[in-house]
Amino acid sequence: MALAKVLSRAAVGISAPPVVVEVHLSRGLPSFSIVGLPETAVKESKDRVRSALLNSQFEFPPRRITVNLAPADLPKEGARYDLAIALGILCASGQINQNILNDYEIIGELGLDGSLRACHGVVPFVLAASKAEHKLIIPSANANEASLIKTAHCISTDHLLKVCAHLQGVTPLTPIPQRPITQKITDDADLSEVRGQFHAKRALEVAAAGAHNLIMIGPPGSGKTMLASRLLNLLPPLSEEEMLETAMINSISQHKIDWLNWGRRPYRHPHHTSSAVALVGGGSLAKPGEISLAHNGVLFLDELPEFDRKVLEGLREPLESGTISISRAARQAQYPARFQLIAAMNPCPCGHHGDSNARCHCSLEQINRYKARISGPLLDRIDLHIEVPALPVKELHKTHAAESSADVAKRVAAARALQMQRSNKTNQALRDKEIKQYCVLKDEDAELLQQAMTKLKLSARAYHRILKVARTIADLAACKNIESAHLHEAINYRKMDRAL
Repeated sequence: MALAKVLSRAAVGISAPPVVVEVHLSRGLPSFSIVGLPETAVKESKDRVRSALLNSQFEFPPRRITVNLAPADLPKEGARYDLAIALGILCASGQINQNILNDYEIIGELGLDGSLRACHGVVPFVLAASKAEHKLIIPSANANEASLIKTAHCISTDHLLKVCAHLQGVTPLTPIPQRPITQKITDDADLSEVRGQFHAKRALEVAAAGAHNLIMIGPPGSGKTMLASRLLNLLPPLSEEEMLETAMINSISQHKIDWLNWGRRPYRHPHHTSSAVALVGGGSLAKPGEISLAHNGVLFLDELPEFDRKVLEGLREPLESGTISISRAARQAQYPARFQLIAAMNPCPCGHHGDSNARCHCSLEQINRYKARISGPLLDRIDLHIEVPALPVKELHKTHAAESSADVAKRVAAARALQMQRSNKTNQALRDKEIKQYCVLKDEDAELLQQAMTKLKLSARAYHRILKVARTIADLAACKNIESAHLHEAINYRKMDRAL
């Protein structure tokens, strides 16, 4: 047979569109050409494939070889098509039977000796192929990622010869078993270690229960970073759908998955010198940034005013939509970015404004200029604004029993269970119609909120966010309706908004 077809897939964002690798052998001077919008790594596969076939004791046909990667208008990148091209050549030259490949999708990079090397972006490939009810062949180095998808019929191996032996029924390979979900906490950061700061701990609990964004303002050493690092142990584990989304992003980003804690939510803590591309995503190949790596988890931005203002402004749309679209001249990619933002900042450049234990040397103009580095629209998208004052020295010497992260996590889990039962989403994600349905106030409470809006000069967005926070506080108290105390607490979390 002079024409063969092998199924594979491309990588476009977190999707894996199908690609048909067509191989044709014709008469003429020996040549090897690849068409179908291949980039450099794909073009170079002809040299890898030739050496791999020869070193695996196969015959490399001395004919005119044309490889077409269809559809032709879809950009192809990486070395993921090596194995598919090699099998296509073997089929077209009659060394293996074409029919045995009809139900398989193939991905893998070839070494010159015929060995198979790992490819990035395998999780979207396996998920898409399993939905198409196709069998898969992937490198052994990607077997752990493939084991995440329970519906996949996936086979892994480490050499071209083993692939051919399996396809011809000589030495069948065992399908990859599904990996069990695990969440083994490997750090000992506990909320009970934070001395004092009861108001901040309560705000952290509310933020965890409703997936609300939080900003902490306080002097250096007051415990802002320590509080933020304890949030992860308060959050419930990822659902199966969320785990697959997180695994897909890690797979295409070439980040290693923590197999001991792959059911745990991600926690990203980028440095304030990070660029817009590093934080939001981008580059010539439109890779995901920190906000996508924090999808379904926490993005902690310490020293918030020290970030470049243009970098921070890039967070505004993802905070609302939960996605980020990165457009380039040749292509566009969309990545999920539904993260929980936790931010920390000092009250002034020296950090001691309002601290009775230290003297502030900043002028009013310096303080205002420092606070102005964060725009009003960005602050408006943060639900909880709290002050974390300096801790008195006597508090450091007290030895009193404090609630552990496990105790608070139980209340958070109960509150989230109520939210899932009511609307199948966290309170932070409620839309306008759902807010009207689930965040109903009494007449006197509605009047109170209107007065607070006028006095604090809050926006309509802040109005809805106060209602959602009040709904979360009511859920923590296991109350069906929002009471006056819940609304008062939610309004108090916006009072610092006017101080910024």
